Amino acid sequence: MEGEEQTSVWNKETVPKVMKIVSTRLSQRDLISLLLLSPWLHRTLISYPSLWLSIDLREMNNAGDRLIAALSLPRYQHVKQLSLEFAQDIDDGHLEVIKRKCSGSLEGLESLNLNGCQKISDNGIEAITSCCPKLKVFSIYWNVRVTDIGVKHLVKNCKYIVDLNFSGCKHLSDKSLQLVADNYQELESLNLTRCVKMTDSGLQQVLIKCSFLQSLNLYALSSFTDEAYKKISVLSHLRFLDLCGAQNLSDDGLFCIAKCKKLTSLNLTWCVRVTDVGVIAIAEGCTSLEFLSLFGIVGVTDKCLEALSKSCANTITTLDVNGCVGIKRRSRDDLLRLFPYLKCFKVHS
Repeated sequence: MEGEEQTSVWNKETVPKVMKIVSTRLSQRDLISLLLLSPWLHRTLISYPSLWLSIDLREMNNAGDRLIAALSLPRYQHVKQLSLEFAQDIDDGHLEVIKRKCSGSLEGLESLNLNGCQKISDNGIEAITSCCPKLKVFSIYWNVRVTDIGVKHLVKNCKYIVDLNFSGCKHLSDKSLQLVADNYQELESLNLTRCVKMTDSGLQQVLIKCSFLQSLNLYALSSFTDEAYKKISVLSHLRFLDLCGAQNLSDDGLFCIAKCKKLTSLNLTWCVRVTDVGVIAIAEGCTSLEFLSLFGIVGVTDKCLEALSKSCANTITTLDVNGCVGIKRRSRDDLLRLFPYLKCFKVHS
């Protein structure tokens, strides 16, 4: 009898106290596994609404059916984060079912990750975004079906976006950039990696109107020119800028970018037209740099490193000058003499 009472106290008092501490450190998948261990544990975990604010179906099979089933459960009525990154077996049909039957569960959703969901098209974007009026973060990396029409649905349904990832969406054009510029002027982060249909005209609209940008990723976009790059100078809050492969970027463009005083991360890998003149302008203007890649630029010499050392020696922790044949003193020891806090010497392998 005494043993039963101790077990009851353990279940009713000790387990809830312990789980309240431990559960916040567990992944969602671990939490779901714990639900099956005992009725007491199940009731305890379900009683903490803060544990069920996210749904993580990354890389899972049957993700569409799993999502519909999850959103039908009472514990998932106030979801704020939903990740379907590289999830399998989810398409427009599943998202349309959610719109019809479960839209209430996503009214408070703030972050939606659809990276790698190749079966989702403009119709799916319309269906899911119509359920998420409070969405702030939207990511559709490597979606080759979505077009400007999908972005039109997004800006119509979701008014509060501050973080957009369109990386690899090769069918998006300047029309999408115009929609972003007109509707998301509070935007803080934008990733346009390999959006090959975009031109100077579209990018300039974003740069002019989205002045609060802190992160801008233009990786592997060789079509932009200084006409657009010079407009980056208006981004006074910019901290992260990736221009890897910007073949048309010249020292004139870099001279304007140097006006972004808060810049801490700059990727100039394979920016083949850049010389010491441009990098020295960056050194003099961006004195808080922590990350800089000059990988593959043959037009820079030791002179630019000396300038960087004068202004950024105490801040730079990552510096890649591999392939910069004009820099003669680029051994590990040489670089550490100039930048004593360096930890990473190679960004690209």
